[in-house]
Formats: sequence, C-alpha cells, structure tokens
Amino acid sequence: MNLNPALTRCPAVGMMIISYIQALQENSVLLYASVFFALVGLIKYVSFGIRFTRLYFDLVLPGKSLTKYGAKKGAWALITGASDGIGKEYSFQLAKAGFNIFLVSRTESKLVALADEIKAKYAVETKYQAIDFATPTADDYSKLAATVSLIDVGVLINNVGQSHSIPVPFAEVDEVELTEIISINDLATLKVTRIVLPKMIAAKRGLILTMGSFGGYLPTPYLSVYSGSKAFLQQWSSALATEVKSQGVDVEFVLSYLVTSAMSKIKRTSLMIPNPKSFVKSTLTSIGLARGAQLVSYTSTPYPTHALFQFVIDNTVGAWSSVVARSNLNMHISIRKRALRKAERERKAL
Repeated sequence: MNLNPALTRCPAVGMMIISYIQALQENSVLLYASVFFALVGLIKYVSFGIRFTRLYFDLVLPGKSLTKYGAKKGAWALITGASDGIGKEYSFQLAKAGFNIFLVSRTESKLVALADEIKAKYAVETKYQAIDFATPTADDYSKLAATVSLIDVGVLINNVGQSHSIPVPFAEVDEVELTEIISINDLATLKVTRIVLPKMIAAKRGLILTMGSFGGYLPTPYLSVYSGSKAFLQQWSSALATEVKSQGVDVEFVLSYLVTSAMSKIKRTSLMIPNPKSFVKSTLTSIGLARGAQLVSYTSTPYPTHALFQFVIDNTVGAWSSVVARSNLNMHISIRKRALRKAERERKAL
C-alpha cells in the first residue's frame, strides 16, 4: 500500500492504519460501525457549522421592523415593571419608535413623572396604572382590562419581575419572598398577557416580549425559586408562541445574562454586563432572530456577548449539565457569604 509520505516517517502509525483497513475488509460489523460513527461525526460537524453560520448572520442582520406592530400608526406599547431599569428603558425606546405608552408598575409617583417625561420628549400619548403585582386585587386587573379595551395594544413587554434578596438555600427561603416571586414573575405575567392577547388576535397583529434570564435557562442553586419561575415562563412562552403565530401574533422569550439594574445590584458595565439602554436596543433591533438561543423555540438572546456565551455553553458542556449547576452553586454560595458579611457590617455600624 502507498502510504502518505508523512506516515512513512512514522512506521508504527502506518502499520496501525494498515491493520485497521485489513480488519475492516475482514469484519463487516466493524466496517458498518465505522461508517455509522463516521456519519454521526459528519452530521455533528455539519450541524455545528450551520448553527455557527446562523449565529453570525443573526448577529449582523436586522430583526423585524416595529412598524409591523403599529409603530407610528397610533398603536400602544404596554410595559409592566415600567418605572425603573430595563422597563423604563423599553418605555423610552418604544416611545421614540412611535408607540403610545401604557406604563404599569408599583409606584404611582414614579409612573406620573415618567409619563410626563415621555410625553414631553417624544410627543406621544401616555397612560399609567399603579399595580403591586405581589398583592394585586381583582379590581386592579379589571381596571387594566378596561383600559386595554379602549386602546390598540401592538406591543406587550412582560418585564415585571423579582428575585431573591440574596442567594439562599431553598430550605431557608422566606415564605413571603417565595410567594411574591411566583406571583410577580409568573401569575402577573400570565394574567396581563391573557388580558392583552385577545385584542391582538382580533387585530391579527401583535408582539409579546417576555423577559427571561440565564438564571432560568441554567439551573441556579441558591436562587431556586427565581430560577424555576423563569424556567416556567420559558416553556409557557414557547408554547404560547406556537399557538398564536398563525394568528399574526409574535411571541418571544428574551434571555439575558446580567444587566446593570436594581435587581442585579450591579452598577458598573463591562463586556458581559451592558446597561439597560444597550440591552433594550439590542432586543428591539433583533426581533425574530434567535442569536444565541438556537436550541429553544421562539427565544432570543439579543445582546451579542450574552449570545456568544450561550452558544459556547450549548455547544460544549450543555445548559443542564452538572458542571454548570455546580459552577452556579459555588458562585452563589460565594455571593451569599459576601452579602451576609456586608449585612453584618451594616448592623454593627448602627
């Protein structure tokens, strides 16, 4: 047999190859197994290439235009958790895009000030309603439904959310905190969406963006209730998106890593931690593009470095691996220790 010149300099390797070829010729089972595993490897290689190519184009191509959902045509955007952080930034950027803005959040004084600022800056109409989604009343939802019935809601941003005050083992989670996280993150999101969705279906047009988190995409010990609440929203949102797509309503679950906000308690931006303005801009300019979230239907990871981070995880250890869970466990144990030390220093300083 004529071996490659490189192999002639490695006689042992050459003999191994020759022996393997002879074994294939003599053993049909070995031959079929080799062909099978070669095909599996080829499929995996091609699949990775397709995902990587898609990631590239998702990062450079623009998403769907907001005009599809009524921007500059009199439509409204309803934003929950609107008075601070990411929700406030959604309110500004959607007003700038030409939507009238319906603000829903807990503190009425903040809503009044924000509504006035948006009207003065962008010359759009505004409405607001104060609801504490930790303890909402039937009247709160009735009033919300009454307002929605009078306006054309083209965009719904399900942004209201709550996490744990500090990382905590599940056995030690405060009962009030546990109930509030589920009430705010899950029940409020479902009830507000159920109020808005029928009108979108009737209009055959609408966009529902629900804010998710890597804390729900990756198992996150010491934030287990929050992690579970966001994982629930992931499944619900993907299911809802499949239900209503044919009726003209687009539903996306928006995954984010860390963003500077009151919830994250992070104040400084970095390569991996954008401010709300940058994150929201990435979200609104990439509607319909999965970016890093290519393995989950109707889901987007819009911020570029978050998308790359997720792509690496999904194509190496996997989101649900024990490696990821243990890493999250160690990180949040460390965060908890620092938070407890800080609380103790503040207690002694009183």
